[in-house]
Amino acid sequence: MVETKKRVNRRKFLQGTVISDEMNKTRVVQVRWASKHGKYDKVVRSASKYKAHDEKNETKEGDVVRIMETRPLSKDKRWVIMGVVKNN
Repeated sequence: MVETKKRVNRRKFLQGTVISDEMNKTRVVQVRWASKHGKYDKVVRSASKYKAHDEKNETKEGDVVRIMETRPLSKDKRWVIMGVVKNN
């Protein structure tokens, strides 16, 4: 008898701030992080912007949201909003 293994969800989760809610069902989420430079031991701050799918247009600009990686939904959209962590 062959056992079927449950597939492990390897999707990435990030937390960021909604910086644009102008598009229909799409939000631009900015994710910030800090890391220490290897040679100079200085804290380097960085940020990336991701387009995330918001089916019900619930989030507003300034909300802190949790996003999850998903299949390609459009040319640039690869993330979906899972929920609001903090309302603005």
